[in-house]
Amino acid sequence: MEKIWLKSYPPGVPAEINPDAYPSIPAMMAETCQKYSSHPAFYNMGATITYHQLDQYSRDFAAYLQQVLKIAKGSRIALMLPNCLQYPIAMLGSLRAGLVIVNVNPLYTSDELIHQINDAGAEAILVMSNFASVVEKSLSHMPSLRHVIITHLGDMFSPLKAWGVNMMLKYYYKKIPDWHIPQAIFFKQILTKGKQLSFASVTISNQDIAFLQYTGGTTGTSKGAILTHRNIIANIQQADAWFKHLLRDKDEVIITALPLYHIFSLTANCLYFSKTGGLNILITNPRDIPSMIKDMKKFKFTAITAVNTLFNALLKNPHFAQLDFSRLHLALGGGMAVQEAVALKWEATTHAPLLEAYGLTETSPCVTINPTNLMQFNGTIGLPVSSTNIAILDDHAQEVPIGKPGELAVKGPQVMKGYWNNPTETAKVFTKDGWLLTGDIATINEKGFVRLLERKKDMILVSGFNVYPNELEDVIAKMPGVREVAVIGVPDENSGEVPKAFIVKDNPNLTEKDVIKYCREHLTGYKIPKQVEFANELPKSNVGKILRRALRESPVLSID
Repeated sequence: MEKIWLKSYPPGVPAEINPDAYPSIPAMMAETCQKYSSHPAFYNMGATITYHQLDQYSRDFAAYLQQVLKIAKGSRIALMLPNCLQYPIAMLGSLRAGLVIVNVNPLYTSDELIHQINDAGAEAILVMSNFASVVEKSLSHMPSLRHVIITHLGDMFSPLKAWGVNMMLKYYYKKIPDWHIPQAIFFKQILTKGKQLSFASVTISNQDIAFLQYTGGTTGTSKGAILTHRNIIANIQQADAWFKHLLRDKDEVIITALPLYHIFSLTANCLYFSKTGGLNILITNPRDIPSMIKDMKKFKFTAITAVNTLFNALLKNPHFAQLDFSRLHLALGGGMAVQEAVALKWEATTHAPLLEAYGLTETSPCVTINPTNLMQFNGTIGLPVSSTNIAILDDHAQEVPIGKPGELAVKGPQVMKGYWNNPTETAKVFTKDGWLLTGDIATINEKGFVRLLERKKDMILVSGFNVYPNELEDVIAKMPGVREVAVIGVPDENSGEVPKAFIVKDNPNLTEKDVIKYCREHLTGYKIPKQVEFANELPKSNVGKILRRALRESPVLSID
């Protein structure tokens, strides 16, 4: 496809970036740590480390992996951590040692952990003590795992605070189940001993694998996307081309509530904002909205990334509007569709636009972003970023005309090499001429803006008409009294499928009749939900994305 979107780029955004600007992520971060040595890099629960400390701690961690554990370049290490200071230290240290990082959701069950560790062939795991019992339960089923490293949440705090935090978690909140792993090594000991060890720099090519980033497993078993150093650096360069005019000569402070083990937060917050010398405010438990707002209150933050549900939850809390938004100039939404009602309320509350972006685990993640000079919400996922090409394809991999829906396909330096040890699944997502098939239905207009309609598998077919749940959810979310909404298709003997809406109420008096009446005023007949179910909450992924798959598999929820 001709790059028609280039004419809509904001001034100063280049058509191309240099994905070979750095030979590796550690080389990029070495430059950052030297340039911003005394600047604060990461904050968590009252404790801060500078870029100099990040450099030193990561070196010490890498030295221990090399000299004591004897883990060779190219070996896989799993990080099973929530947002905490230990994550960037271990992440950068592991990459400096030439290892491949396998990010693991700390809320995984034993079965999920066993699959991911065995699939990756990980030799070591760093796990927060809160989740060590799951590792213990799984150990006998993970033959490749030779080393278990345990960290406590308070390990990077002052001694007194560390003791208090760890004791409260263990005995008051009961958040640390008993575990027994005799061979376990402790993170604090590694940093202490690593400081006394020499570290031999590892030659890393930008074609070397940096991350095995496992997909959410929305279809079948989760797969490890192979992301090289070049893939990640390319996406960082693409973000920098898009945002550098906003961030130049400012002390950036970004709220990092999405988990760092997720590709969105990993690339955008942990790595890109670190490259700019910014400070990441790490939120360990973003589901605790009051505590998150208390942390946000301590800073004049300049940026935040989140998913629609988190933006919505913040806006619903009366204390959020009392925060200082005077320096906020970047709010980036991704991971799921940003609803217009949420975007408009965000802009009214913060006086900063909420920009919607789009990406995939398989694309490191960013593919499209709305321009930073956007004046109001436009309902699109924006323009393809620099050095990225897209196509809208029909079922025969042929391009469709502008304005017509089809499957979004991507080419660019941020696109993964394939799925780890899985040529069959890799072949399914790449066309013969190298397009990555996203599985998302989209359109593109004459100005190059892409509108995401739906995941192919989520589309509802009503008497031959395509119904897109995103559209219905966007309409219903604007209805007074609705807190959250999700729509799926359910079988119907007359029309094949009909839409069903699941709603979390803000107004306890809201009824099914009210919802249907509202929808009749805003939707054509075949799009109106034929069933409405109210629920206490909707199933969500680890980043807060509503899981329609879970609703399809068990579409009955309880309500008080």
